[in-house]
Amino acid sequence: MSDVPTAARFPRFRLLDVALTGCRRAEAVAEIVRMARAGDRGYVCVFAADSLLKCHDDPRLAAVARGASMALCDGMPLVFAGRRFARLPVDRCYGPDVMLDALDRGRAAGLRHYFYGGADEETSRRLRERMAARFPGLRIAGAEVPPFRPLTEAERRETAARIDASGADVVWVGLGTPKQDFWMSEMRPLLKAPVLVAVGAAFAFHAGTVRQAPRWMRRSGLEWLFRLCAEPRRLWRRYLLGNPRFLWLAARQWITGRPARLGAVERPAAP
Repeated sequence: MSDVPTAARFPRFRLLDVALTGCRRAEAVAEIVRMARAGDRGYVCVFAADSLLKCHDDPRLAAVARGASMALCDGMPLVFAGRRFARLPVDRCYGPDVMLDALDRGRAAGLRHYFYGGADEETSRRLRERMAARFPGLRIAGAEVPPFRPLTEAERRETAARIDASGADVVWVGLGTPKQDFWMSEMRPLLKAPVLVAVGAAFAFHAGTVRQAPRWMRRSGLEWLFRLCAEPRRLWRRYLLGNPRFLWLAARQWITGRPARLGAVERPAAP
């Protein structure tokens, strides 16, 4: 297993001071599988508009994004910006879909997967059962639901020991942004698993405990409306206040002519 990361394989574009990866979904999945097989120790962030606002407001999270092997475009506004600002062939790398594609494609390589996160043990159990049924031959190394509080230093090391003992090649992290991104950054030096991937609400979607928006809404950038109607009390601030703010900041970047396309960049060395 190599501790020296390879160069970024895809061009990046800057949006709200975050260097996002400009690639197709199939390319992102292929890169996750390649990293797992090659032993490249990295982590992958999957960002929506709300995530970029959090990066804009929190320099610590922005630093985590800079250290990622890939910062994928989960939200359609990010995809539109990549196509419009940077003229890149960007696909929506929707976390739940990236996860399904990688589980499927990783079977041929014999990859072992670990699921870290989820709302409760029932969600975790249903996730494992559904994924095993959907992808015969899938190798599930393990799963756990962490406590809803920061881990102590001893708990972090115990968690790393459990995951390492499982022989996991890919650790899927479903804690929500920014918690999952900070977790990957903090745990990366402790874990032998080659790839950590943050996928937000994918665990709940695939376990069937939370409904997904219809595919046409996801493709047209209206998933936020579906989720707002489903959980108005929890999400109204994110969408009704956050969306206009994101549009304003993105428009200001475009008006001021700040460079968007960055080209292929070297990512920082692993800790």
